[in-house]
Amino acid sequence: MMIKGKKRTVLWMWFLLAAPCLWAAGSKEPAPKQTEALSILVYIPGMVAGSPPYEMLVAGAESFAVAHTGVKIKVYEAGFNQAEWEEQLTSMVAGGEYSLVLSSNPSLPEICANVGKKFPNQKFIITDADFSGNSQISTYLFNQYEQSLYLGYLAGLITVSTMEYANPDKRIGFIAAQEYPLLNNHILPGFREGARMADPDISVDFRIIGNWFDANKAAELAAGMLSTGVDVFASIAGGAAQGLIKTAQERGAYLVYHNINAYKTAPGIIVGCGLMQQKKLVEEILADVLAGKIQYGTSKTVGVKEGYLDFIADDPGYTNFVPSEIQTKFNAFMDDIRAGRVSYTLPGL
Repeated sequence: MMIKGKKRTVLWMWFLLAAPCLWAAGSKEPAPKQTEALSILVYIPGMVAGSPPYEMLVAGAESFAVAHTGVKIKVYEAGFNQAEWEEQLTSMVAGGEYSLVLSSNPSLPEICANVGKKFPNQKFIITDADFSGNSQISTYLFNQYEQSLYLGYLAGLITVSTMEYANPDKRIGFIAAQEYPLLNNHILPGFREGARMADPDISVDFRIIGNWFDANKAAELAAGMLSTGVDVFASIAGGAAQGLIKTAQERGAYLVYHNINAYKTAPGIIVGCGLMQQKKLVEEILADVLAGKIQYGTSKTVGVKEGYLDFIADDPGYTNFVPSEIQTKFNAFMDDIRAGRVSYTLPGL
């Protein structure tokens, strides 16, 4: 009797231990997915505030980190002294803490290539840049020629219109913080070509501030340009653009704006806004990093067709202040851009 009792006890204990495994094997509930740890240095070559591309870069990285366990980010603002960027970045990655450096600036690839020579395991992903052939670096270039093309077309329609601040001079303006290859070879030429698609006699007055923060200098340049007949402006100037906006409000002029919805900043003055989907792009890039799908050594160009650039046409800042006849022409032009019916040649950098 004692032997039988022991056998029953052993069998019962075996069943208790095996039952959870047997139940799990027959269950359809999936096992929880584990996310690989990913440590990201979001390197900002400047300041985040006042720079839409950098604001969207940080927002995309932060959003991705919140949604994925084990993903950590550090945002580092390097300031505006480009001579210090390489040394700063070298110091940041020297400890091997970051599996990825994420940034956004046309000047960064060469700096990252130099830093990468010292740290061959470090990976870099840079948006708003074009650089290929380096096995540590992957870049994504927004087609800013295309965005400037349709913003220039809108500026051209406005300057030859009868809108309140338009004058008889076929002259529009562009104020930039600094000159750099993407500006000189894509942004400014695209703006000029788009304007001349509206009227071939339109000229573009181009001025340089010298930095990304001097709003007073931007205001001074804008005032001088207004006196020569400019009535529509565009700018790539970071925080300094506030001086241009203030002058346009005080003196009477229009602005078209790159990358973000800025209509509420100056209703009736900012009358056209392009849209850059930097946040969306960053989230998709980081998803590919986790999935091991990133191909380093390559560069990809993205624009309207790919869903990363567009124009904000449903905001009251556009619909309430731009005459319907201009909206009709411009909206048709945007439809042609989306469908690939507008012919242009993207220049090299």
